[in-house]
Amino acid sequence: MKAILDASFFFYEIEIDGEIYTTPSVCDELKDIRSKGRFEKFCATGLRVVSPGHEFREKVSEAAKKTGDAGVISETDRDLLSLALELGGMLHTDDFAIQNVAGKLGVTIAPLQQRRARQITWKYRCRGCGKYFDHDGECPICGAEIKRKLK
Repeated sequence: MKAILDASFFFYEIEIDGEIYTTPSVCDELKDIRSKGRFEKFCATGLRVVSPGHEFREKVSEAAKKTGDAGVISETDRDLLSLALELGGMLHTDDFAIQNVAGKLGVTIAPLQQRRARQITWKYRCRGCGKYFDHDGECPICGAEIKRKLK
């Protein structure tokens, strides 16, 4: 089985077998000596650092829009989801937004230390007039703040 590793994987003492992958953007997130050391350890045993294909990033962006997580997931999150989709691998992460979008894409998730997230569809609602939108920001109708809300 192919395993795609989020940055949080390198913060814990977890062992894993099989083909293991991560993205260059995850490498950039590893700042402390311990996570960098674990990263180097896995590189020595076959960890591959791979950038996902553009067409898979497009699919992830569309899925994130549908779940309402487009404004929440980072570029690193998009890379991880894209790589998991491209390789047909299992994504190891505790990030709930990643898990939510993964569910929409049919990507298998393996939580690290947290519980598995349930599937959620977010909506965006104006705090002033109550109108629903597909994004956060400022309401074009009344000017109040648009906030993410559980559907």
